[in-house]
Amino acid sequence: MHLDLDAFFAAVEQRDKPSLRGRPVIVGGLGGRGVVATASYEARRYGARSAMPTIEARRRCPPGTAFLSGRFPAYRATSEVVMGLLRERSALVEQVSVDEAYVDLTPPEGPLGWDDAYLERWCRDLLAEITAATGGLTASVGLAPSKMMAKLASEMDKPAGVTVVRPGEELEVLHALSVRAIPGIGPATGARLHSFGVDTVADLARMSEPDLVSIFGTAQGSALHRLARAEDDRPVVVEREAKSISVEETFETDVVDRGRLESELGRMSQGLARRLEKSGVFARTITVKARQHDFTTQTRSGTLPFATGDAGIILREGRRLLGSVDVTSGLRLLGLGVAGLTAHAQEELTLDTAYPVAGAVELPDVDGSTVLEDGVAEASSGVAEEPRAVPGRLLSGWRTGQDVHHDQHGAGWVWGSGRGVVTVRFEGPRTGPGPVRTFADDDLALQQADPPEWRDDPRGPG
Repeated sequence: MHLDLDAFFAAVEQRDKPSLRGRPVIVGGLGGRGVVATASYEARRYGARSAMPTIEARRRCPPGTAFLSGRFPAYRATSEVVMGLLRERSALVEQVSVDEAYVDLTPPEGPLGWDDAYLERWCRDLLAEITAATGGLTASVGLAPSKMMAKLASEMDKPAGVTVVRPGEELEVLHALSVRAIPGIGPATGARLHSFGVDTVADLARMSEPDLVSIFGTAQGSALHRLARAEDDRPVVVEREAKSISVEETFETDVVDRGRLESELGRMSQGLARRLEKSGVFARTITVKARQHDFTTQTRSGTLPFATGDAGIILREGRRLLGSVDVTSGLRLLGLGVAGLTAHAQEELTLDTAYPVAGAVELPDVDGSTVLEDGVAEASSGVAEEPRAVPGRLLSGWRTGQDVHHDQHGAGWVWGSGRGVVTVRFEGPRTGPGPVRTFADDDLALQQADPPEWRDDPRGPG
């Protein structure tokens, strides 16, 4: 089974903000270069969609559409409830993102066979329990003999749908789809296949493996040949080992000031160090990613002779690598990442000791290759992480959608801010639409707050 929470970020916002229920909601980056992470179903009626530039979504959506920045703590709390319900039903659950997971339901680890009546009833009961436990959110599921087909099935009847592809039905379902439905086929690969007259999966299946290998190389060509025939034997993996952690920032305007760029690296290195500490791992390889004003992307990478989790060392290496990048024309994006993760670390002999580092090399920028953590989330999401205070750096302003608490008026969320004031709507998931009030943006009675509680029993269902 593949389970996907419907319009997840937007649905959480509508649950926690009663005045937004039934209205178009966009969650994502709100700046001039922001990208839509999730559009509510009301917003999708106007053509808004994930990965669309926010400025385009503003053009399409009507007045009154809510454009909100992300609240990752709220999304994580809801996700944990859903994943807990899945783990109650099977020992084999592979969470692949905050809003989706694969579940092996094959006996004896899982509860299901292919009994038609029981299968449908079991899925509907699960979806009903998810809705009750999450305060009204819905999910869609797909069941199939393989992970690829289960994921495709989960997208066929959204929202709140159940789609079953039984053994022997895979090719009938798969071959009718656009070739872009195959995992790993993005716009560039799709356009290249179109030039060969390949538009559907059935078209792709008619191509021989040698032809695909000659066009795309051995690994990708062979994979496309297999997937076009629904050959996918990947198991559900309970623990997914992180291979890299990275963070990146897209700037409102191109940045030429190297001092500001190094300051951004300092913030990023602090976040990476926290993630490494939380995961109990250390890193040997440091990578800097720089995207120029013309979208040309350069990646610089260096490997330490020891593994580290020290923010200072990560920052020092990041600065060194950035030094080989020409920023005179301005950078629109800067990223910092760590890889070569290990459970063991070695201390550097002295911070002043010079040591050999693998030569900085320029790597090709491959779409989807970067694991985004703590920053602009998944090419799939485009939402900025919750800002975190680091020594010597203040949180910058109020963000639309942010949870707040006022000493007199209670809990609410930021409706808008600017020109020295902040407007707050005081409401929550268990109230009706609330009143709106405006304060000075430095009002000491107004503070950042944790996400509101949507459950009668915060310990969760059961």
